[in-house]
Amino acid sequence: MITTKTTYIGGLRTEAQHLRSGNKIITDAPIDNQGKGEAFSPTDLVATALGSCMITIVGIAANNHHFNIDGTQIEITKVMASDPRRISEVIVDFTFPPNNYTEKQKKIIEVSALTCPVAKSLHPDLKQTISFKYT
Repeated sequence: MITTKTTYIGGLRTEAQHLRSGNKIITDAPIDNQGKGEAFSPTDLVATALGSCMITIVGIAANNHHFNIDGTQIEITKVMASDPRRISEVIVDFTFPPNNYTEKQKKIIEVSALTCPVAKSLHPDLKQTISFKYT
């Protein structure tokens, strides 16, 4: 089954529709590559997908082990390289709300995040720098 239908709408912009839900995402070329930077760039989506995948897999693990990560936030930084133009690094910084996580829970969180399907699908040359802050 087709997952997404994407249409080039001009001006270095696309509209992608998730067919099952009907949700749409607009992408725009970044300012440093002839675009307006008014929406996620395709490379922003790759970096965002990594962070979203990680936090989702952590959420599944937390559910399975009966603890809560509600309110957890991640900040994602995408680092670009040139020659060839590509993502060279994605930095994902997790910040967990006060919850007195045990050492076992922290280990579950960290192992789960690092084994998400997006992380395992990206090329090994793309550096993934992940940090976990427990408040």
